[in-house]
Amino acid sequence: MALMGQMMAMPLLISSLIKHAARHAGETEIVSKRVEGDVHRYNWAQAEVRARQLAQALNRLGCRPGDRVGTLAWNGYRHLEIYYGAAGSGLVCHTVNPRLFPEQIAWIVNDARDRVLCFDLNLLPLVEKLAPEMPSIQHFICMTDAAHMPSTTSLPGLLCFETLLDAEDGHYVWPEFDENTACSLCYTSGTTGNPKGALYSHRSTLLHTYASALPDALDCSARDVILPVVPMFHVNAWGLPYSCAMIGCKLVMPGPFLDGQSLYELFETERVTFSAGVPTVWLGLISYVKANGLKFSSFKRTVIGGSACPPALMKTLQDDFGVEVIHAWGMTELSPIGTLSRLSAKQLGLPKEAQQRLLEKQGKAIFGIDMAIADDDGRALPWDGEAFGNLLVRGHWVIDQYYGLTASPLVALDGEPGWFPTGDVATIDADGFMQITDRSKDVIKSGGEWISSIELENIAMAHPDVQEAAVIACTHPKWDERPLLVVTRKPGAALTREAMLEFFEGRIAKWQIPDDVVFVEEIPHTATGKIQKLQLRQRFKDYRLPGI
Repeated sequence: MALMGQMMAMPLLISSLIKHAARHAGETEIVSKRVEGDVHRYNWAQAEVRARQLAQALNRLGCRPGDRVGTLAWNGYRHLEIYYGAAGSGLVCHTVNPRLFPEQIAWIVNDARDRVLCFDLNLLPLVEKLAPEMPSIQHFICMTDAAHMPSTTSLPGLLCFETLLDAEDGHYVWPEFDENTACSLCYTSGTTGNPKGALYSHRSTLLHTYASALPDALDCSARDVILPVVPMFHVNAWGLPYSCAMIGCKLVMPGPFLDGQSLYELFETERVTFSAGVPTVWLGLISYVKANGLKFSSFKRTVIGGSACPPALMKTLQDDFGVEVIHAWGMTELSPIGTLSRLSAKQLGLPKEAQQRLLEKQGKAIFGIDMAIADDDGRALPWDGEAFGNLLVRGHWVIDQYYGLTASPLVALDGEPGWFPTGDVATIDADGFMQITDRSKDVIKSGGEWISSIELENIAMAHPDVQEAAVIACTHPKWDERPLLVVTRKPGAALTREAMLEFFEGRIAKWQIPDDVVFVEEIPHTATGKIQKLQLRQRFKDYRLPGI
């Protein structure tokens, strides 16, 4: 019989994070730009009291353990209170992306069977439009105060967030329950088919919080001032609202104001040291900073994920502005962090060029995640940096099935079950550095050889006249598929097709160079900031390459 440890059996619960922040970093600031137009300031101790008041209010509205509380909201302190007030009381916080098509929003809310919907004031017209299509919602809560409540609305029995909290005394004791209880629900971005839900547990979220804040991960500490540009509706802002509570640091939230000027001013005013976001956000911020001859006075570190970070963007942040870039990879199904590109003592001894090549990869798995690459028959491939195959993962915060679906998405590796197929194609080198070569649906199959669209995009993005680039496959009668490069020029640039194609010479094998270039005013993006290649493929499905 096994000898059991004699330790306190305290469950890993979301409420423990904000209780810790309130008790041990209670005076540390939380700063939010509000949709009402002003800046709100308070601290972790006040946030915890208000989260308890919210838990009381939701209970008074009839919410019971397991009920889903939906949010349509930007990054702000009220959204943070829902994260903790809902999950901490045994409810499920379900963040919904307001940038999705209205039909998708309604579909997601109905699939989750949300009972309550909390939304920011500027999203009232959207909610009014969708309300008749969301029959599960029993209570609509506008996240504002009484002074800003709309005078007229079509929403039945619209409630005011601040009025609800004012009616409660906050004398609420966070309950204890099984740490495997669901705490939050996030849906995939749904680029193909309907989005799918990932239902996280308190245990998985706490373990993700611990691991992501480690020095060789995001390296978060109480000395930081953290501003998540990544939205709180995008995989829980990559876990930063939880990490910030755990370490007790100052948290700055930008609301919906994500243009270059607004972000720069907030970075400087609040002395932000660390941030996180997708590449498109940093492109906009850098454009503003460069156009105005500005520098960052406190900003030292950022994690970039959501889609592959172009090496040119990484070098600009590092060389021109002294901002360390942590290249990360993850998925909604991974809570989301899977790998981060951080160097070990061994790699710090390499030449700078070799170090940079490693930093441009998606990096090594952090503790809690295991990964492998496999061929189409489920056989493991070697970690030699050359073989590429389907990327599989498993771990403490990886889903084993989607919300509401009975079929398991998991596959076997060398006959061993329990691996999640990511849909990415990747290589892994001998030191465990993983590099995404493409999404399986985006890779270009030319004459039996694979061409990485990401590699072509990275080369294009290094051209000084290119603002953004995307590569898609076009049908070819001889080679099956050939790459087409879609480009937006920087303002005032006069880049030509010939000059763009010439730029590839010597940087990649000649047969991999795109067959043609199309210049467009704008490249479409998904609601989470990723390039929407499905739209590009539909737009150019009948495109005739030169010589065909």
